[in-house]
Amino acid sequence: MGNETASNQEARPIKKVCIVGASGKLGRYMIQHSLDRGYEVVGVCREKSVHKLDEFKDRIMIFPGQTDDREVIRRAVEGCDGVLTVLAPWGVHDYSSGTAQAVLDFAEPDARLIFSCGWHISLDGKDVYSFRIKFLVSVVGPIIRWLRLVDLNDQVEAARRIFESDRRWTVVRGSDLEEGESQGLPVWSRHVGDPVLESNMTRRTDFALFMVDAIENEDLVHEAPAIVGCQTESALAYVDAAGKAS
Repeated sequence: MGNETASNQEARPIKKVCIVGASGKLGRYMIQHSLDRGYEVVGVCREKSVHKLDEFKDRIMIFPGQTDDREVIRRAVEGCDGVLTVLAPWGVHDYSSGTAQAVLDFAEPDARLIFSCGWHISLDGKDVYSFRIKFLVSVVGPIIRWLRLVDLNDQVEAARRIFESDRRWTVVRGSDLEEGESQGLPVWSRHVGDPVLESNMTRRTDFALFMVDAIENEDLVHEAPAIVGCQTESALAYVDAAGKAS
């Protein structure tokens, strides 16, 4: 896993971050959380989606282009202390893995690299999945790939490349998402199937908050945390069982 190499790198102060996939809902929440922390923000998004960032246009630098365009990524991540990447599995042309590889290749040597994906990604093969998730991956997944809409296997390939890298990465695995006011920083576990994750719901703004917070959380280097909302029933039950204040 390259832990020794990563552990020998000193954490750099976070001043500038790049958000790859900035125009989506998750990306826009990450922009806001990053600005709230005083970071200088660079965003990468498809040219046709730049208008979605109009509310931030005077406060961030935008690099229009496909997120798997290596030249766009090379220019965007230059000088960034952290890179937050939405691994979108759109289409059937290796979009996720191409995006991940470009970030791994061009990000600054000691930058924190935070990637987002779904629960179906597994770091060590010890996750225990529900019938619903298995059905989505094994039945729905091939259908939507046949329709050339989404390739879940490409997201798996992207994660494999990240896990094998000695970069200072974290892969955040999200539950189902909903809109709503922030409930606070989500709780996490190393394995899907753990009781704390049973509620399977997180506010999208809090998913973004966890991504941004992970930049400065050294405990998450080379981890693939699966997250759930901190105010969900399963999270509160877990906290109570652990004897901590809810």
